[in-house]
Amino acid sequence: MDMNDAAAVGKVMLDQLEFDDDDASPQAVWDAQAWYGGDYNKLWLKSEGEWLSGYGADARYEALWDHAALRWWDAQLGVRYDLGRGPARGWAALGLEGLAPYNFDVESTLYVGADDRTAVRLRAEHDLLFTQRLILQPELETDLYGRSDPARQIGAGLSDMQLALRLRYEIRRELAPYIGIAWRRDFAGTARLSRAIGIEPDVLQWVVGAHLWF
Repeated sequence: MDMNDAAAVGKVMLDQLEFDDDDASPQAVWDAQAWYGGDYNKLWLKSEGEWLSGYGADARYEALWDHAALRWWDAQLGVRYDLGRGPARGWAALGLEGLAPYNFDVESTLYVGADDRTAVRLRAEHDLLFTQRLILQPELETDLYGRSDPARQIGAGLSDMQLALRLRYEIRRELAPYIGIAWRRDFAGTARLSRAIGIEPDVLQWVVGAHLWF
Protein backbone atom coordinates (compact mmCIF):
# COMPACT_ATOMS: atom_id res chain seq x y z
CA MET A 1 0.00 0.00 0.00
CA ASP A 2 1.43 3.38 -1.00
CA MET A 3 1.42 6.23 1.51
CA ASN A 4 1.52 9.89 0.49
CA ASP A 5 3.90 11.21 3.14
CA ALA A 6 4.76 14.28 1.05
CA ALA A 7 1.34 15.94 1.24
CA ALA A 8 1.32 19.64 2.12
CA VAL A 9 -0.49 20.62 5.33
CA GLY A 10 -0.93 23.87 7.24
CA LYS A 11 -1.59 25.33 10.67
CA VAL A 12 -2.61 28.71 12.06
CA MET A 13 -1.78 29.43 15.71
CA LEU A 14 -2.53 32.41 17.91
CA ASP A 15 0.05 31.57 20.55
CA GLN A 16 -0.69 34.65 22.68
CA LEU A 17 -3.59 37.08 22.76
CA GLU A 18 -3.45 38.81 26.11
CA PHE A 19 -4.60 41.94 27.91
CA ASP A 20 -3.83 43.90 31.06
CA ASP A 21 -5.07 47.12 32.65
CA ASP A 22 -1.74 48.75 33.56
CA ASP A 23 -1.45 52.24 32.00
CA ALA A 24 2.38 52.01 32.05
CA SER A 25 2.54 48.86 29.90
CA PRO A 26 1.05 47.38 26.71
CA GLN A 27 -2.70 46.86 27.10
CA ALA A 28 -2.88 44.24 24.33
CA VAL A 29 -0.22 41.84 23.05
CA TRP A 30 -0.42 39.27 20.27
CA ASP A 31 1.87 36.58 18.89
CA ALA A 32 0.58 34.65 15.87
CA GLN A 33 2.11 32.17 13.43
CA ALA A 34 0.99 30.25 10.36
CA TRP A 35 2.77 27.71 8.20
CA TYR A 36 2.06 25.63 5.12
CA GLY A 37 4.15 22.96 3.44
CA GLY A 38 5.63 19.48 3.70
CA ASP A 39 7.99 17.71 6.07
CA TYR A 40 11.12 19.40 4.76
CA ASN A 41 10.08 22.78 3.38
CA LYS A 42 7.43 25.22 4.57
CA LEU A 43 6.30 28.81 4.15
CA TRP A 44 6.22 30.30 7.67
CA LEU A 45 4.46 33.58 8.53
CA LYS A 46 4.83 35.31 11.90
CA SER A 47 3.28 38.40 13.47
CA GLU A 48 4.00 39.84 16.89
CA GLY A 49 3.10 43.19 18.40
CA GLU A 50 1.58 45.29 21.12
CA TRP A 51 -0.91 48.08 21.50
CA LEU A 52 -0.32 50.77 24.10
CA SER A 53 -3.06 53.25 24.95
CA GLY A 54 -2.11 56.70 23.72
CA TYR A 55 0.76 55.41 21.55
CA GLY A 56 -0.91 53.00 19.15
CA ALA A 57 0.32 49.67 17.82
CA ASP A 58 3.87 48.52 17.23
CA ALA A 59 4.35 45.26 15.33
CA ARG A 60 6.73 43.09 13.37
CA TYR A 61 5.84 40.76 10.49
CA GLU A 62 7.97 37.97 9.04
CA ALA A 63 7.76 35.75 5.96
CA LEU A 64 10.22 32.85 6.05
CA TRP A 65 11.22 29.80 4.07
CA ASP A 66 11.63 27.01 6.61
CA HIS A 67 13.81 23.96 5.86
CA ALA A 68 14.36 20.91 8.08
CA ALA A 69 18.14 21.10 8.44
CA LEU A 70 18.72 18.67 11.32
CA ARG A 71 16.67 16.10 13.18
CA TRP A 72 15.20 18.59 15.69
CA TRP A 73 16.10 21.90 14.03
CA ASP A 74 14.84 23.99 11.12
CA ALA A 75 16.78 26.70 9.30
CA GLN A 76 14.77 29.78 8.29
CA LEU A 77 15.49 32.44 5.69
CA GLY A 78 13.30 35.39 4.76
CA VAL A 79 12.31 38.96 5.54
CA ARG A 80 11.00 40.97 8.48
CA TYR A 81 9.07 44.23 8.36
CA ASP A 82 8.48 46.56 11.33
CA LEU A 83 5.48 48.89 11.40
CA GLY A 84 3.93 51.18 13.99
CA ARG A 85 5.66 53.74 16.17
CA GLY A 86 8.33 55.48 14.11
CA PRO A 87 9.37 54.82 10.50
CA ALA A 88 8.92 51.38 8.93
CA ARG A 89 12.03 49.17 8.80
CA GLY A 90 12.82 46.20 6.57
CA TRP A 91 15.24 43.38 7.43
CA ALA A 92 16.67 40.21 5.93
CA ALA A 93 16.29 37.32 8.38
CA LEU A 94 18.34 34.17 9.00
CA GLY A 95 17.30 31.92 11.87
CA LEU A 96 17.38 28.56 13.56
CA GLU A 97 14.33 27.16 15.36
CA GLY A 98 13.85 23.83 17.06
CA LEU A 99 13.73 21.64 20.12
CA ALA A 100 16.67 21.84 22.54
CA PRO A 101 17.44 19.18 25.19
CA TYR A 102 14.81 18.85 27.95
CA ASN A 103 12.09 19.93 25.46
CA PHE A 104 12.86 23.65 25.33
CA ASP A 105 11.44 25.34 22.21
CA VAL A 106 14.14 27.74 21.02
CA GLU A 107 14.22 30.46 18.36
CA SER A 108 17.34 32.44 17.41
CA THR A 109 17.28 34.88 14.50
CA LEU A 110 19.82 37.27 13.00
CA TYR A 111 18.49 40.33 11.16
CA VAL A 112 20.34 42.65 8.76
CA GLY A 113 18.78 45.91 7.63
CA ALA A 114 19.61 49.06 5.69
CA ASP A 115 22.21 51.57 6.96
CA ASP A 116 24.29 48.78 8.59
CA ARG A 117 21.53 47.89 11.04
CA THR A 118 21.78 44.49 12.68
CA ALA A 119 19.70 42.73 15.34
CA VAL A 120 19.51 39.40 17.14
CA ARG A 121 16.39 37.91 18.71
CA LEU A 122 16.43 35.00 21.14
CA ARG A 123 13.43 33.20 22.56
CA ALA A 124 12.95 30.05 24.64
CA GLU A 125 9.89 28.44 26.23
CA HIS A 126 8.98 25.16 27.89
CA ASP A 127 5.73 23.38 28.78
CA LEU A 128 5.44 21.94 32.31
CA LEU A 129 2.46 19.59 32.51
CA PHE A 130 0.63 19.42 35.85
CA THR A 131 -2.06 17.36 34.11
CA GLN A 132 -2.86 16.65 30.46
CA ARG A 133 -4.88 19.90 30.40
CA LEU A 134 -3.26 22.20 32.98
CA ILE A 135 0.09 23.49 31.70
CA LEU A 136 2.56 26.06 33.03
CA GLN A 137 4.71 27.74 30.37
CA PRO A 138 7.80 29.77 31.33
CA GLU A 139 9.16 32.00 28.55
CA LEU A 140 12.26 34.12 27.99
CA GLU A 141 12.56 36.59 25.12
CA THR A 142 15.22 39.21 24.38
CA ASP A 143 16.32 41.55 21.57
CA LEU A 144 19.77 42.98 20.82
CA TYR A 145 20.59 45.70 18.27
CA GLY A 146 23.90 46.61 16.65
CA ARG A 147 23.14 50.34 16.57
CA SER A 148 20.61 52.72 18.04
CA ASP A 149 17.47 53.78 16.19
CA PRO A 150 15.98 56.73 18.15
CA ALA A 151 13.12 57.14 15.65
CA ARG A 152 11.79 53.75 16.83
CA GLN A 153 12.86 54.13 20.51
CA ILE A 154 15.60 51.48 20.19
CA GLY A 155 19.04 51.70 21.80
CA ALA A 156 22.21 49.81 20.86
CA GLY A 157 23.18 46.60 22.65
CA LEU A 158 20.79 44.66 24.86
CA SER A 159 17.50 46.42 24.11
CA ASP A 160 14.77 44.58 26.00
CA MET A 161 13.90 41.38 27.81
CA GLN A 162 10.73 39.64 28.89
CA LEU A 163 10.30 36.86 31.45
CA ALA A 164 6.83 35.37 31.76
CA LEU A 165 4.92 32.54 33.39
CA ARG A 166 1.57 31.58 31.87
CA LEU A 167 -0.76 28.95 33.26
CA ARG A 168 -3.22 27.66 30.66
CA TYR A 169 -6.07 25.19 30.77
CA GLU A 170 -6.75 23.33 27.53
CA ILE A 171 -10.52 23.07 27.22
CA ARG A 172 -9.58 21.46 23.93
CA ARG A 173 -6.12 21.31 22.37
CA GLU A 174 -7.23 24.11 20.07
CA LEU A 175 -8.59 26.37 22.83
CA ALA A 176 -6.75 27.25 26.03
CA PRO A 177 -7.45 30.35 28.16
CA TYR A 178 -4.60 31.38 30.46
CA ILE A 179 -3.51 33.71 33.21
CA GLY A 180 0.03 34.74 33.94
CA ILE A 181 2.60 37.19 35.16
CA ALA A 182 5.07 38.98 32.91
CA TRP A 183 8.11 41.13 33.63
CA ARG A 184 9.15 43.43 30.78
CA ARG A 185 12.32 45.51 30.96
CA ASP A 186 14.05 47.92 28.57
CA PHE A 187 17.78 48.41 29.00
CA ALA A 188 20.39 51.16 28.49
CA GLY A 189 19.59 53.38 25.50
CA THR A 190 16.18 51.82 24.91
CA ALA A 191 15.19 52.55 28.52
CA ARG A 192 16.25 56.20 28.17
CA LEU A 193 14.30 56.58 24.94
CA SER A 194 11.21 54.96 26.51
CA ARG A 195 11.30 57.34 29.49
CA ALA A 196 11.63 60.30 27.14
CA ILE A 197 8.24 59.58 25.56
CA GLY A 198 6.55 58.62 28.83
CA ILE A 199 6.70 54.80 28.62
CA GLU A 200 7.75 52.97 31.78
CA PRO A 201 10.82 50.78 30.95
CA ASP A 202 10.40 48.32 33.84
CA VAL A 203 6.98 46.68 34.31
CA LEU A 204 5.68 43.70 36.26
CA GLN A 205 2.08 42.85 35.43
CA TRP A 206 -0.66 40.26 35.54
CA VAL A 207 -2.03 39.16 32.17
CA VAL A 208 -5.02 37.19 30.93
CA GLY A 209 -5.39 35.75 27.47
CA ALA A 210 -6.04 32.80 25.19
CA HIS A 211 -4.02 30.30 23.15
CA LEU A 212 -5.76 29.18 19.93
CA TRP A 213 -4.89 27.11 16.88
CA PHE A 214 -6.58 25.45 13.93
